[in-house]
Amino acid sequence: MSKLEFTDAFSQFEAILFSFACHLTKDEDEAQDLLQETAYKAFKYRSMYRPHTNLRAWLMTIMRNTFINNYRQKKRRQTLNDKTNNNYFLNSGGRTVHNLGESVVTLNEVNRLIDSLEDWMKVPFLMHYQGFKYEEIATELDIPLGTVKSRIFFARKRLQESLQALYQAGSVTELLN
Repeated sequence: MSKLEFTDAFSQFEAILFSFACHLTKDEDEAQDLLQETAYKAFKYRSMYRPHTNLRAWLMTIMRNTFINNYRQKKRRQTLNDKTNNNYFLNSGGRTVHNLGESVVTLNEVNRLIDSLEDWMKVPFLMHYQGFKYEEIATELDIPLGTVKSRIFFARKRLQESLQALYQAGSVTELLN
């Protein structure tokens, strides 16, 4: 089938394809986009069409598969468009939700808790926090690797317990002063 014959045959089914696209998308603009994408794919892969077979079914299959693929892609992205004139993305992160964790526990309070640790836990913990690897800490402090790991573990555990106690007490500033 020549390009001219294929174009002529495609134009005969254009109204039916648009109707099918409207049925799938429930929106005229999206239906127009789907029709255009279907036309692009049909012309791109027209060599795969077998002459004297049902062209309408072939085109509708392309449209249906294109619609399904687009739907799956949108579902993965989970981006919802607001239907107002500004087309603002609803999940763009423009709205900030404040929680008590941000306002109650500050960096100064955490530093005070770290300072309250015993030196045998605090030194390896701070070195690890500063970016030293376990092996480097062990070499620097001249202690076994397992000891470094356990001291950092105990420091984390103690800090978690202290933070939990602060949350349960209700007022962080009263306990720290």
